[in-house]
Amino acid sequence: MNIVVANKIKTLRKDKKMSQEEMADYLSMSQSAYARMENGESHTWAIHILKICKIFAIAPEELLRIETSQKTVSSEDTSLVLSHKVIEQYEERIKELKKMIKDLKHNKKTLKS
Repeated sequence: MNIVVANKIKTLRKDKKMSQEEMADYLSMSQSAYARMENGESHTWAIHILKICKIFAIAPEELLRIETSQKTVSSEDTSLVLSHKVIEQYEERIKELKKMIKDLKHNKKTLKS
C-alpha cells in the first residue's frame, strides 16, 4: 500500500508542479522525511492524508484506491488499511513515549542519589 500511495502522491505533486520542499513545508515536515514518504519508505502519509488530499483537491478514497487489471479495491478496504497504519503509528509512538518516561524517571532517581 505504501508504494502505491507514494507513487500517487509523487505523480500528483509533479502534475501540480510542486517541489518536494514545497510539499514538505505544507505538511510541516522536513524535505528528507517527505522524500522517504514519497519513496514508499515511510507511511507518515497516513497522518497527513487530509492535508495531502486538500492540496490536490481529491478525496482520500482516490488517494488510497488500488487499481489492478482485474479489480479496484473498495474504499472500505482502503479505509481498513489506513486505519491499521494509523494505529501502528500511534502504537509505535506510545512505545517511544513510555521508554522516554522510563528514562526520565531513571535519570531523576539517579540525580537524587
